[in-house]
Amino acid sequence: MQIFTRKYILFFALLLACSRTLAQDHMYSQFFNSPVYLNPALNGQFEGDLRMNLIYRNQFTSVPGGFNYITASVDYNIPKFGGGIGMIFTRGSEGSAGLIKNNIAGIYSYSVGSDDYVLSFGLQAGITNRSVNYGKLVFSDQIDPQFGYIPGTPTSAEPPLFDNRFYFDAGAGINLALSEFNIGGALQHLNRPNESFTGTPAKLPMRGTAHASYRLDLNPYSNLNEDEKSYLIPSVILYKQASAQSLNVGMQYKRKSINAGLWYRTGGSAGPSAVVVSLIFDLFINRDGGEKLRLGVSHDVPLGGLNYSNTSGSTEGSIGYETTLPSRADTYRKFEGARRCYDFY
Repeated sequence: MQIFTRKYILFFALLLACSRTLAQDHMYSQFFNSPVYLNPALNGQFEGDLRMNLIYRNQFTSVPGGFNYITASVDYNIPKFGGGIGMIFTRGSEGSAGLIKNNIAGIYSYSVGSDDYVLSFGLQAGITNRSVNYGKLVFSDQIDPQFGYIPGTPTSAEPPLFDNRFYFDAGAGINLALSEFNIGGALQHLNRPNESFTGTPAKLPMRGTAHASYRLDLNPYSNLNEDEKSYLIPSVILYKQASAQSLNVGMQYKRKSINAGLWYRTGGSAGPSAVVVSLIFDLFINRDGGEKLRLGVSHDVPLGGLNYSNTSGSTEGSIGYETTLPSRADTYRKFEGARRCYDFY
């Protein structure tokens, strides 16, 4: 019974932490394997014609109820304006009460520049559905001081007016790739949608993201092709949503088809800080045809209050696929000689 009670105490502590973040969006540790979620300006920014990405995050693995997130995206590169069109779907499931959020959105991006730089702009617009199962909620009058929560115990609490809400959601982003630097930023929830279940307006705060990366060539004087060289790629990513703020600082080592990363993420009001390790494999099915499969895995080790022994950390898995369509193999590609954002991940 003590173990059962401790689990529920931990669960309620996590719910309180989440409430302090004012409905903060989740963020992926493998930000580079979900580029469209990071910034809509990265839509259509890849070497091939068609790209598909899928990423899954299991946050606080051993906590009852779980915090699970999945994002799937597909984008299509349109060479004549160096951008593209795409779609993204994101689903989040948080806690034993079944708080579910589904979003589907379309994305349009456009690029300007030359063979020296590429400046990209992206717009995102879609619909979000947010729902909760009140039958799974546990209220204070259902918790016995001696025995803890007993399933089936009645409550006098009255549920809010709604358990389901739809709303329009919009975002925008910008990205600049210049020489060995890549820098960008994005804003989501530009229209501040109302996601309240009670009838009292509750505006979703805008989420701001800023990211910057530098690519250091470890073989600058060799005659190797770019895909045979070794690189260090330090990156900084800042997330801010209302009072919740997080800074992710780290570095990737990239050699041929293997990419290993080590990161430190500050928690602030968004939760505990964490150390993140990541490992990525690029499997070229047809290198000449631009067909590539990318597999990625990462693990977060939390530091501080909600430590590893309480949560078992967070794990992410990702898969990406890129290909060049046969009918467009010889199509002229704008800014072909310039460094592009995909060179940094």
